[in-house]
Amino acid sequence: MASLKEEVEEKKKLIATLRNKPWRMKRRLKLLKECQAFVEKFEGALGKGKGRKLYAYKVMMAKKMIKFNRDFDNFKTACIPWERKIKEVESHFGSSVASYFIFLRWMYGLNLVLFAFMFGLVVLPEVMMGLPYGSIPRKTVPRAEQDRAMDISVLLDFGGYCKYSILFYGFYNDERTIGVLQFRLPLSYLLVGVGIFGYSLMVVIRTMARNSDEGGDGGDDGQFTFAFKMFTSWDYLIGNPETADNKYASITTSFKESIVDEQENQKDENIHLRRFLRVLANFLILCSLGGSGFLIYFVVRRSQEFANLDQDELSWFEKNEVEFVMSLLGLVCPPLFETIAELEEYHPRIALKWQLGRIFALFLGNLYTFLFALFDEVNAKLEKEKSIRNATIWGLNEYYSNYSSYHNTTDIPPPDIHPADVIRGPCWETAVGIEFVKLTVSDIQVTYMTILIGDFLRAMIVRFLNYCWCWDLEAGFPSYGEFDISGNVLGLIFNQGMIWMGAFYAPGLVGLNVLRLLTSMYYQCWAVMSCNVPHERVFKASKSNNFYMGLLLLVLFLSLLPVVYTIMTLPPSFDCGPFSGREQMYHVVMETIENDLPAFIGNIFTYATNPGLILPAVLLMVLAIYYLNATSKNYQNANLELKKKMQMARDEEKNRRNNKENTNQVMQDLEDLLPNRSLLPPAAAAAAEEEKPPPGQGSKSPKGAKRPGAAANGKGVNLQKDVLLATSNPKAAVTHPPGPRGPSGNARGPPPGPARGRGRGTPPSRR
Repeated sequence: MASLKEEVEEKKKLIATLRNKPWRMKRRLKLLKECQAFVEKFEGALGKGKGRKLYAYKVMMAKKMIKFNRDFDNFKTACIPWERKIKEVESHFGSSVASYFIFLRWMYGLNLVLFAFMFGLVVLPEVMMGLPYGSIPRKTVPRAEQDRAMDISVLLDFGGYCKYSILFYGFYNDERTIGVLQFRLPLSYLLVGVGIFGYSLMVVIRTMARNSDEGGDGGDDGQFTFAFKMFTSWDYLIGNPETADNKYASITTSFKESIVDEQENQKDENIHLRRFLRVLANFLILCSLGGSGFLIYFVVRRSQEFANLDQDELSWFEKNEVEFVMSLLGLVCPPLFETIAELEEYHPRIALKWQLGRIFALFLGNLYTFLFALFDEVNAKLEKEKSIRNATIWGLNEYYSNYSSYHNTTDIPPPDIHPADVIRGPCWETAVGIEFVKLTVSDIQVTYMTILIGDFLRAMIVRFLNYCWCWDLEAGFPSYGEFDISGNVLGLIFNQGMIWMGAFYAPGLVGLNVLRLLTSMYYQCWAVMSCNVPHERVFKASKSNNFYMGLLLLVLFLSLLPVVYTIMTLPPSFDCGPFSGREQMYHVVMETIENDLPAFIGNIFTYATNPGLILPAVLLMVLAIYYLNATSKNYQNANLELKKKMQMARDEEKNRRNNKENTNQVMQDLEDLLPNRSLLPPAAAAAAEEEKPPPGQGSKSPKGAKRPGAAANGKGVNLQKDVLLATSNPKAAVTHPPGPRGPSGNARGPPPGPARGRGRGTPPSRR
């Protein structure tokens, strides 16, 4: 058993070190198969009795587990959605374009989770356990709108049956519990509406933290960039011709990216002219941003005037003027910003960030201008709703008093009115949700039409009319289009901000956005591969999407503010939605605490909402954030210092290796020129050994006579030093190479001969 165990260990060691053996591949494969078969056969025999079987079973299960993990990793890689499409786009257009599609895929996954929350905890309970359609006024189309409730024009404006469906806030009932499960729908609606922001915030911050280790601005930190790309870029496992073409295109694109980086690093510029042009460009862009905000505010206020007129007398453009103008600004302003940015001549990567920031400011300014104008309309509807509510209460009081006096009874039944005939308020929450849905649908239509007309039709004209035109359409105007990275990324972020804000007023908006992202992936992948060409200034994108995530985090925070303002400040509609009949929306939480939870929990919440406790908690969080920020900066500085030290150590090691051979050669030549005891003939050496004084005489150290450079006279004089000091011309150049090594056993010095080296006399034994 001991010999078997030793032999098994030897075979395992051979398997581990086989690739380092200087053998032919045929011999390696043969030995590998033999060793693996031997280990597999005898490894389980090292135990005894039941232990041997148990050991063999453990070995077998370990191998099965390794194979299962490998297959499961391959399965997980194959299950990544659209991975092949994104790799194909990256191979032809570079990592900057592929980063947009990776970001789009991430957004699709986020919206799937949000849709699961909204559908599973709000929409599905209302559909399965709530009251059916037509049972109450908020779930019934008014009598005056029933004739046109199914018209296409009305449905496209999300009126008629769409307005009184599960898509919008007003459809949901305000009962505390519904169904046999006693599901608390109003509480669930509020918690899901706020939980969407909490989950999104957690996911965005976690993604940013995960990408922070992969950071960098896209540049190459290492050395020998082009050599590494040249000799290590190709994948020799490629067997598909199409994949090989894609890999070839990817390597070519990578070289273009690195060349542009090197050119930008070596470019000289006139600093004063550059500053003037950049100030001018920023001034023009600020004027454009201010003009777009004023135009949106003017259009929204005009739409409020149109809302008081007869809808049949209005044209299609007047009904959809707000959505049309906002989509048109989002379509025209980004190319205008890009044209103005040509004055600045930034590096493409820096120019992309500036472009993203400017388009982000445009979209955000337009969105908040739209919200401010929209909340003006909400305040007007609240006044109208208050008058309708007062009139309704007065009518009910008149009905009760007349019925009681006429029938002389206090048992008064409710008024027998059909739900379609009940007078109802404007339901401002549903109106806000309709505006967000219309804005989202309009953005989808404009985006798809832009790709179809601006990219596909343009590519068709260039492709088929280039042979019969006056000039080269591919090289000149109009040429093939380039993929607009900044416009598409900011459009995606802006659309997600609308989803976050509008999901509270329109629960069906999240499902609509999931369909939009799903179709956008296929549609835009087809468009970019068939209609676009790589950018003229190809550059390498950042290794992480933290810049996109930072913009998304800012949009998330700014999207949370209107929703919190709605929940905490504005009174809900009295006849629609899950919060009707309450003074504020958040009162549903207080009702749940008072009615469904023990009294001490209510006291805890009361103490927790005390300003004397909230202010110290906020101050503590601010201090914690400051401390963590300072700690992270210290860690970053420490990492930079360690990187510098490691780079210096690598440079020193590299220089030492490069200079070692030259230094060894120079030292060898010098040693060949110096005298040595081995230069003496055998007879003289023997005589020197006989004349050597005994230990302790003629020398202070007995070890001095044993040194190779010691003199033969027994006085311990260093012959090499004496000869060097006696040299007449120590700086004379060496005009001949060292001689061949002689049979004297000296591995360094040449054989004795006449006139070899400086300061060497002719040995007397040769005379």
